[in-house]
This record gives sequence, structure tokens and C-alpha cells, in this order.
Amino acid sequence: MRTTLTLDDDVAALLEKENLRTGEPMKQTVNRVLRSGLFQAAKPAKPKRFVVKPFDTGITAEQWKTWGETKIEEILEQAEMPLTR
Repeated sequence: MRTTLTLDDDVAALLEKENLRTGEPMKQTVNRVLRSGLFQAAKPAKPKRFVVKPFDTGITAEQWKTWGETKIEEILEQAEMPLTR
């Protein structure tokens, strides 16, 4: 396919630089770079890694054991309630 493109100055400069680096004809440089960019764009983006940031609640392991599930549920319910002052 034959077409005419108007390239931004920075893109043209990068293509020229790549063309000089490889020594290949400009047509091959443009096709290779376009192919590479299009394949990269078609790949799904990797999701950002989720990292849990723990914090010290000040509650000891012994307190967790003695409180049991009921107390923990109460604490969680209170934590989800809006603050009132």
C-alpha cells in the first residue's frame, strides 16, 4: 500500500535516528517501528500490582484469641460507620 503521511517533527527525528542506527532503508524502518508499536498496543495492559500495606492495630494476638469472632465483627462494623463528633 502506498500512502503519504505528515509526521510530527519529533517523530521524524526519531525515525531518522533509528534509520541511521540500523542502516536499513527508511521504508523498512517505518514498517518495523509501526509493526512493533501496533503489536504492543494490541497487548492488554498489565494490571498494576496490588500491595497490602499493613498497619499496627495495637491489638495483641492474645486479645484476638480472647475476643473471638463476635468482637471482631463489632470492631469491623464500627470501623465502617462514619465518624461522628
